[in-house]
Amino acid sequence: MVYIVIAMSFALAGGIVGRLKGSSFLLWFLISGLFPIVGLAAAVLYRFDTEEPRRSCPTCGHVCMLHDAICTRCGCELDFPDESEILQPPAPA
Repeated sequence: MVYIVIAMSFALAGGIVGRLKGSSFLLWFLISGLFPIVGLAAAVLYRFDTEEPRRSCPTCGHVCMLHDAICTRCGCELDFPDESEILQPPAPA
């Protein structure tokens, strides 16, 4: 019973940290619940998705992550962009 309370606490903390970093709450909730200490540490050390550079699709104009090879909206194949096409992430408020 004590383990379940501890695991749920770590799961909730891991989910919140993962969501604050721009990732999936459910994914980090499950990881941190299954592996309490390691999962929370991984969520804390994981990169911020909100700080990744982005680019816009030349076909539909949808803003995609820089590493995406295919536009998630229209399915257009994306080549690696020039420096002028890279959009910097917005500054944190």
